[in-house]
Amino acid sequence: MKRVLVIDDDFDIRTVVKVALEKFGGWQVAVADCGAKGLEAAKAEQFDVILLDVSMPDMDGFCVFEQLQANSITQSVPVILLTAKVLPGDRRRFAEMKVAGVITKPFNPVTICNQVSELLKGNT
Repeated sequence: MKRVLVIDDDFDIRTVVKVALEKFGGWQVAVADCGAKGLEAAKAEQFDVILLDVSMPDMDGFCVFEQLQANSITQSVPVILLTAKVLPGDRRRFAEMKVAGVITKPFNPVTICNQVSELLKGNT
């Protein structure tokens, strides 16, 4: 069973992603409502993938990603960014980062499991 960590400050997004991945993918899902809690969870447990919101208060997804990459425990875990805004400059920045992929909001809850699986296949 795949284990995924969802780090997003939006309760509704966390809930929809959790239910969708559990129901349609049979995955085990843990959630964190901020970057700091997400980093703690990522260090404490082993995950197959991390879904990371880009726009969060206090610590944005870019900062969380940098800290994940700087830690030997978490640097090998694939990260998929969740973002509502993808500007041309953002696409360049995402391409330069070593993320497994990007899923734009709004996403389809029925197909997000397939999106995550496809992005992970491309990174093996």
